[in-house]
Amino acid sequence: MSNQHYDVLIVGAGVSGIGMACHLKQACPTKRFAILERRQSLGGTWDLFRYPGIRSDSDMFTFGYKFRPWTGAKVLADGASIKQYLIDTAEEKEVEKHIRYGLAVKTADWSSAERCWTLKAINEQSGETETFTANFMVGCTGYYNYDQGYKPDFPGEEEFKGDVVHPQHWPENLDYTGKKVVVIGSGATAITLVPTMAEKAKHVTMLQRSPSYLMPLPSTDKITLVMQKFLPEKLSYKLTRARNIFISRLLYQRSRKSPEAMRRFFLWIVERQLKGKADMRHFTPDYNPWDQRLCVVKDGDLFEAIKAGTASVKTDHIERFTETGIRLKSGEELEADIIIPATGLNIQMLGGIKPTVDGQEVILKDKVVYKSVMVEGVPNAGMIFGYTNNPWTLKVDIASEYLCRLLNYMDNHGHQVAVPRDTENSRGEDTVMGSLDSGYIKRAEDTLPRQGTHGPWVAVQDYRKDIKVLCSDAIADGYLEFDGQHGLAAPA
Repeated sequence: MSNQHYDVLIVGAGVSGIGMACHLKQACPTKRFAILERRQSLGGTWDLFRYPGIRSDSDMFTFGYKFRPWTGAKVLADGASIKQYLIDTAEEKEVEKHIRYGLAVKTADWSSAERCWTLKAINEQSGETETFTANFMVGCTGYYNYDQGYKPDFPGEEEFKGDVVHPQHWPENLDYTGKKVVVIGSGATAITLVPTMAEKAKHVTMLQRSPSYLMPLPSTDKITLVMQKFLPEKLSYKLTRARNIFISRLLYQRSRKSPEAMRRFFLWIVERQLKGKADMRHFTPDYNPWDQRLCVVKDGDLFEAIKAGTASVKTDHIERFTETGIRLKSGEELEADIIIPATGLNIQMLGGIKPTVDGQEVILKDKVVYKSVMVEGVPNAGMIFGYTNNPWTLKVDIASEYLCRLLNYMDNHGHQVAVPRDTENSRGEDTVMGSLDSGYIKRAEDTLPRQGTHGPWVAVQDYRKDIKVLCSDAIADGYLEFDGQHGLAAPA
């Protein structure tokens, strides 16, 4: 058993972990840090998922880090391009050499006496346990279970003679050429899979219980391409990024303030795309815009596949699987050679680690988040958690910047321990994910940390407001306790 000490330990080498490491290297150059990554490659989500057509559902000019422009022409980049962007970023910023691969962190315990974290990780190749200690820990594991996606138990599934393939575990050699495919689901994964598979399959049916709001988005940004020709790279990126953030924020805010008007707007766009080739009831959700995430349709490819007759949509409930496909509650039968349950994710906080403070387990559902970056009562620990209504990376940048500011503040004022304290009992009922009522969030309500009703305990899901809170407001704000001393410390 080895023991290795660092100033900062980052858990996870995906978008969040790479981003945090880059900020740390720039803002806190003297800090000794390591990234512990379970997989044998960096990239997180973009290394794990291999299903056909995998791509971002956020535009890359806002999904890219603010410190390293996305220079590709693609607005919605494919998974391989995103992973390469992360690899290039890690190499360029010299953080790749700090990654320790193949280590699954199992436990993390804070000791008040020793003022440090002790993390134990299993080397999944050797089976040996490695021990790491750190003054500060940052969880960058995303929010879902990498081992298992969510799949309901379908009656009669064992009778089906074809293949059942979950997108999270896509086999490399799956040949669907000329096959009849049923994709169960209506979220981002299904919206991506259906038109991509329809290019080779005999027919692809998207089977949904209820529709999602859809928004077509071109895969290339012609305005940005022009700007890239005449403006410096960084300026072009900055302008495009600012424009896209503004549009995204505007759509979200209008959806919350005028849901009926925005509902009509979204449905009008879809109706124009379909040109009467499909029944609009399959595209008319029974909830308001942004009660669940808006799904982006690249170049309208889903609508094109439907108009071409290579794909179709069914809105119904599953009665049972049969030998040859799926029987619906309406009595209709869908024939299938391959069934793909694109039924979502299982949320898992901190990669399944159950942190403890002085031997006492931290029950996250009983805790409130501080500035959406730290957890009440948990010392010297950050948690990078992206937006639900904007690209994940926007929050990665500013949350990382905040944690670097905090580390520098502690060094400058001689503090060893910082812990958020909720002395006003501000805990609310909403989770850190806010008001979204998607299935994967509802299923995880008993595991997600809560947000508060006021002050820094509210997860506002607003990039512009968060920039002020995380990048400008004083570190010592009366909510952080330093070295056991509560209240306002020296100005940040």
